[in-house]
Amino acid sequence: MNPAGESDRARPSMTLFEAIGGEPTFRKLVDEFYAGVATDPLLRPMYPEEDLGPAADRLTLFLIQYWGGPNTYSSQRGHPRLRMRHAPFRIGAAERDAWLLHMRRAVDRLDLPADHATALWDYLERAAYFMVNVMEDPA
Repeated sequence: MNPAGESDRARPSMTLFEAIGGEPTFRKLVDEFYAGVATDPLLRPMYPEEDLGPAADRLTLFLIQYWGGPNTYSSQRGHPRLRMRHAPFRIGAAERDAWLLHMRRAVDRLDLPADHATALWDYLERAAYFMVNVMEDPA
């Protein structure tokens, strides 16, 4: 029994979305990430919009949905289709590594418990490798 007198088995497990603080935490993660992207000479040109706000909103909503929060992303944009949506952009090892650099800094700034940070980072790292669509970088 937990302190509220409920059986632990009857209580659904908490999603990572809930466990790390919900939407405010994901907004902070994405804001930190885009602060790095804004000045990155490799990544910034991939964002045609002058304002990175719409891109930040899309990433925030996607991550919130993925980790167990509301499905606002799919309601607004349909299925994520991540590879299709990123296909117009050249994503090689350098782009992947730059993305991971900024995301690593963002995750670290959240100061999450180690197990939560590891779960989040493992997904982000897999996703970054999955997005690579150029196998050989030009010399």
